Amino acid sequence: MSSRPDGRRLLRPAMALFAGLALLGATPMDPVNKTCPANPGWSLNKTMLLTPRKQGDRKILLAEGRIDAGLPDRLNAALAANPDVEEIWVSSPGGDARAGNAAGRIIRQHPGMVTRIPKNWVCFSACNFVFMGGQLRIVEPGGIFMVHMFTRTGDRGTIDMSVAMGTDATTELIGEIEQDAALLASEDNDFLIRMGVSRKLLTDVMYRQKAVAGQGDDKSTRRCLTQAEVLQYNVANASAD
Repeated sequence: MSSRPDGRRLLRPAMALFAGLALLGATPMDPVNKTCPANPGWSLNKTMLLTPRKQGDRKILLAEGRIDAGLPDRLNAALAANPDVEEIWVSSPGGDARAGNAAGRIIRQHPGMVTRIPKNWVCFSACNFVFMGGQLRIVEPGGIFMVHMFTRTGDRGTIDMSVAMGTDATTELIGEIEQDAALLASEDNDFLIRMGVSRKLLTDVMYRQKAVAGQGDDKSTRRCLTQAEVLQYNVANASAD
């Protein structure tokens, strides 16, 4: 930040933009992941909480928080105890991808089940699989389906430690990561395609994202789909009305 001759401070262009957005009531965007909000509206629950609730004349299930290994069992139990649930609303920063995959398959076993990302809610990473389990899927205007490249290479602490241990340890780790990442990607791609998402979401969006922030100017690792894109890639297949 610099000053004018009269001592009043001047905002740099980027800061001025964020200040202007705040004044207009717009959502500030992430300067690194420029398609996404600076403060994603996902739930901060350490494990995903499942809460049945009446919404008008419908019964819904709120699914909020980090996806953990126990989610599939809890989801099975929640749906068995609440057979009249018509919609599942999701808000999550991701978590256990295989648990998300399993949860999505459970949801798909309930014909006509609707999954929804409400306005100001965000569904990221492993949450994508939960959401895609819905036979009918709604992303409300202002709701965000956020994606990245599915990979095991994001644990930089483990990578840095192996580098410090020497070449052999790093080579072994890379081999393990590549093998596990290839298996995970194969499972996840198969799941998303079976659930109805367009293959182009994988080729045009997900696998064009970096696994970790690079050294260049572009350090983005996430992509938030627009309303047009969620329809284009068949992420959403039902109207928010």
